[in-house]
Amino acid sequence: MNKILENLNDKQREAVQTTEGAVLVLAGAGSGKTTVLVNRIAYIIDEKRVPPYKILAITFTNKAANEMKERIERLLGDVTGSLWTGTFHSICVRILRSCIDRLGYDRDFVIYDTADTRTLMKSCMKELNISEEKFTPRGVLSVISNAKNDMMDAATFENVYKSDYRMSIIAELYKLYQRKLKNNNALDFDDIILLTVRILSENPDVLEKYQQRFEYILVDEYQDTNNSQYVLISLLAQGYGNICVVGDDDQSIYRFRGANVGNILSFREDYPDAKVIKLEQNYRSTQTILDAANAVIANNKGRMDKSLWTDKGAGGKIRVSTSENEYEEGRFIAQEIRRHYDETGRFGDCAVLYRTNAQSRVIEEMLMREAVPYRVLAGLRFYDRKEIKDIVAYLRVIHNPSDDVSLVRIINEPKRKIGGTTIEKLQRLADENECDIFEIVENSADYPELRSAHSKLAEFAALMRSLIKLKDAIPLTELLARTLNDTGYMASLTVDRSTENQTRIENLEEFMSVAKEFENDEANGGTLGEFLEGVSLISDIDAYDEEQDAAVLMTIHSAKGLEFPVVFLTGLEEGLFPGMRSIGDAESIEEERRLCYVAITRAKEKLYITKTSRRTIYGQTVPSQPSRFFKEIPTKYLEDKTPRKPSYGANTVHQRSGINNPKVSNMSGILSREKEEPAAAVDFKAGDIVEHRKFGRGVVISAKQFGKDAILEIDFDSIGRKQLMAVFAKLKKI
Repeated sequence: MNKILENLNDKQREAVQTTEGAVLVLAGAGSGKTTVLVNRIAYIIDEKRVPPYKILAITFTNKAANEMKERIERLLGDVTGSLWTGTFHSICVRILRSCIDRLGYDRDFVIYDTADTRTLMKSCMKELNISEEKFTPRGVLSVISNAKNDMMDAATFENVYKSDYRMSIIAELYKLYQRKLKNNNALDFDDIILLTVRILSENPDVLEKYQQRFEYILVDEYQDTNNSQYVLISLLAQGYGNICVVGDDDQSIYRFRGANVGNILSFREDYPDAKVIKLEQNYRSTQTILDAANAVIANNKGRMDKSLWTDKGAGGKIRVSTSENEYEEGRFIAQEIRRHYDETGRFGDCAVLYRTNAQSRVIEEMLMREAVPYRVLAGLRFYDRKEIKDIVAYLRVIHNPSDDVSLVRIINEPKRKIGGTTIEKLQRLADENECDIFEIVENSADYPELRSAHSKLAEFAALMRSLIKLKDAIPLTELLARTLNDTGYMASLTVDRSTENQTRIENLEEFMSVAKEFENDEANGGTLGEFLEGVSLISDIDAYDEEQDAAVLMTIHSAKGLEFPVVFLTGLEEGLFPGMRSIGDAESIEEERRLCYVAITRAKEKLYITKTSRRTIYGQTVPSQPSRFFKEIPTKYLEDKTPRKPSYGANTVHQRSGINNPKVSNMSGILSREKEEPAAAVDFKAGDIVEHRKFGRGVVISAKQFGKDAILEIDFDSIGRKQLMAVFAKLKKI
C-alpha cells in the first residue's frame, strides 16, 4: 500500500482513500488526475480487497484505458484481466452482447461506421423520394445523432417536431433508418449507448445484475459527458452508490459535440452527500501562468470555485506582442521560435495554438520563410486541406483545360452524378484519341459509350467554359467567388451545418484572403498563372518529417491534454477569439473562456500571447480589438515584447529570410496598406424579406462580407435555412 500512496500530495491521497459513497474529484489542469484514478483503483483492489471485476472505470479513449491498466499492473502486478475499463461505447457493447435480444436484435449484431450509415441513409432518402440537395445524408445523420445523444428515439422525435416542416421530414427518415438498421441487425455508433440505456430502463433484472456487478464506478473527464452517458452512469450507480467522477468544469470545451457541463456542475444535486475534493496543486506551469489562467476563468459565472497553484516558482512574465497584421504576427512567432532554438537547440519545445484552422496558413508561411521546421497536429497543412486542393484544381482547369489530373479531381466535386465508370471511359477515350479529357467531355455526344452521361458532361463543360471566358476579364477575387458559387461548391458545404463543413468554409474564406493579398501586391502581374505558381511553390516547400525536431501547430481543442515548455497563443482578438458567433450568447462566451483557460494552461515555462492591430478576414482588412480574455489578465503578469520596428512589405520579409523567388513573394503581400479598395456595398441586412427564383420567400438571418460579395444566411419557407452568395443569388427584396 505504501507504494500506492507515496509521492501523492494530501488532496490526491484523500481522493484515493475516500472510496465509499459519491465523490467528485475536481481536478484542475496539470493536477495529476490520471495518477489519482490509477492509484484509487489500485487502492480499492489492494487495500479493500475488492475483485477487479467489481470495478468499472470509464475513460474517453481506448489509449487512456490501456494506459490505466498498464500503470495499475506496474503497481500491483497482473491483476487487471477482469477489470472493466474502457470507453463508454466499448463498455456498452459488452453489455449489449449479453442481452440485446431483449430488443429484438440478435447478439451477433454489427456496428456500422460512418460510410455504412451514409450509404443506408441514401437508400432511405431514395425510398422516400427525398432530394439529397435539400437534405444531405450527412446533415440528416447529424440531426439524428444529436437526438440519440439526448435520449430521443424516432417516435419521440416525430412527436416533438410534428409541427416543423423540415424536421418532420427528418423524422420520417429517422423512422425508416432505424427500421433498416434493425432489419440488418446493425447498430450505429449512437445506438450503442441509447439501446444500452433502454435495456437497463425497461428490464429491472438486467439493471439489477449490473448494479450489483459494479461495486465501484469511476468516470474520467466527467465534464465531457453528454446526456445519454449521464443517464447510463446514473442508472448503474444506483446499486452500491460508490460513484467517483473526475473532471474539471473549467475544461469543458466540447459543447458542439453534445457535452453538457451541467452534468459536473449538478453532481452535488444528484448526490447530496457527495464528497468534493479539489486538486488545485499544479505540477506543470509556473505560478505566473497559473495566475493569468485563474484571473481569466474567474469571470465565468457557471463554475465551481478553485484556484490553481504551484511550488515551481513565479517564472517569467507572459510575453505579449501586438503586431501590425497577421504577417507580422507570424513573423514574430517564427523569430521567437528560432531564438529559442538558438538558446536550447530545440524546436520541438514550442507549440503554436490558434482558435481556427484558417489562422495556420499565414503562420506556416512565415515559419517556412524563417526556416523553422514545423508540423501540424490533428489537422492538415493549409494548402493540403481537401477544400483548398479542390478549389485550386478548379482554378488550374480554368487556367489550363488540358490539366487532366485536376479535371478528374473536380469533375464530380461537388457530386454531379458523374461516377467512376464514366471517368474511366473518359480517360480511355482521351488516350485512344490522343487528346485531353476536357475535349472528350465537350464532345461527349459523339461517343456512344457516353450517351447515358452526356447531359451531365455537357452541363459540366458549359460551366467550365463560362468560367474560362472570365479568367482574363475579371479580378482574381471575383473569379474565385464566381467559381465557388457557379460550381455549387460553396452551396454543397452550406446545406449541411456540420462542424467539419463550417471549418471548410472558414478555410475557403481564408483562401479568399490569399487571393486578395495577391491582387494588392504590386510586385506581380496579377495573372491567374502567377497566382497558381505561387500556391504550388508554397505547398511543395512544406515537407518535413514528423519525427524531426519541429515546432507544432494545432487548434486549442486539439491541444487539450497536452503540455509544452513554450506556448504561443495567437489571435487574441474580439471576433476571432471569442468568435463572432459566440458574442452575445452568454453560454458560448463562457465556453470560449474555458477554451482560453485550456490554452493558457498548456504552457509549462513560457507563454506568448499575440494579437494584431488589423487582420484580413474574408478578403477584407479590418481593425482588430484586443480580446476580452486578454483584458481579463492583470497587467502585472504581462510583458510587452512587440518588436519596435516598422512593418515590412512582402519582398522585404523575403529578403530578410533569404528567399528572393519572385513567384513565392507574389503570394505574400502584407496587408498594411495605406489605402484599401472599398468593398462593394451589400444591400441586405438581417430581417429583410426576400424572394428567390427557386427557393421562394425567405427572411435574411445574417449577412457576412466575403471579398466583394457577401454570404447571406436565409430562412426560406420551403427548405429552411440556406447560405447563398449575395451577388449571384439574384434576390428580390419584398
